Amino acid sequence: MDGIKEIVAEIDAGNPRPIYFLMGEEPYYIDRISKYISDNVLTEDEKGFNQMVLYGKDTSVDEVVANAKRFPMMAEYQVVIVKEAQHLSRTIENLVSYAENPQPTTILVLCYKYKKLDKRKKLYKAIQKKGELFESKKLYENQVSEWIRKTLASKKYRISPKACILLVEFLGTDLGKINNELDKLTLVVPPSVEITPEVIEEHIGISKDFNNFELKKAIGERDVAKASRIVDYFAQNPKDNPFVVTVTLLNTFFTQLLQYHGLSDHSPGNVAKVLGVNPYFVKEYTVAAKNYPMKRVSGIVSSLRELDLKGKGVGANNMDQADLLKELLSEII
Repeated sequence: MDGIKEIVAEIDAGNPRPIYFLMGEEPYYIDRISKYISDNVLTEDEKGFNQMVLYGKDTSVDEVVANAKRFPMMAEYQVVIVKEAQHLSRTIENLVSYAENPQPTTILVLCYKYKKLDKRKKLYKAIQKKGELFESKKLYENQVSEWIRKTLASKKYRISPKACILLVEFLGTDLGKINNELDKLTLVVPPSVEITPEVIEEHIGISKDFNNFELKKAIGERDVAKASRIVDYFAQNPKDNPFVVTVTLLNTFFTQLLQYHGLSDHSPGNVAKVLGVNPYFVKEYTVAAKNYPMKRVSGIVSSLRELDLKGKGVGANNMDQADLLKELLSEII
């Protein structure tokens, strides 16, 4: 986030770099930065002659350089944005000579998604010296909830921890997808209303009662009846509740529970820090630890790994999702 703020600040101050190389596994920030440059460097009148968008699949490094070497028309700068620049990865080092001596009146933006430049190569060093290298790193799952909270807080909204987890569980760690859903929520929910699982169920369509989060909680509490209802719901709606997601989440939960058993300090703050979970959810591990001794947890983790393989078709004997879910619940409870 600090890197983004620095880029925005220098653009706002009228001191843009000649090259912005935006790379990394998380496309969300790459898109946000390139859009900010696209929207804010030139006026609408200047963009017609001085702003160009190229696509990595349809261009070459030579063509990018040729366009970058042009002079702006009736403007201080021209902006050349190369989207999906990762498709130029085989020849990207050919950009070295331009990066060593970039056109000062051109702002060249390369959106190099899902890849990174080799720090040992000349291009990396040349851009580091003359331009801006920004790496957009993928957030871990336990970081996404905090990202959601901060994103909504910047818009004067509040969200409950349980609602955060529900969004992450359903949408994964794709920040672009999550941001789109948050935008929808802020259009229909006033800032005075806290975003809760009930609000999410109403406006996004994620069930607040039948989801992996509630299944994990029911299993931790050994609430067989509730866990069975959720499993039956999953079996009837396999497309919305893929088995691989369920078994992965439960494997993570019981692996963390194994860590919990090994801790000498079970204070909420220490548990949250070591397990990498929100302090709000520490109680779930405390309850589950009472219901599942350490030796039992170790056996469950082993069973879940076998079920994960079965879910991927290894030794499953054509088991459908309903059968896999029943075996999962049986193995755990």
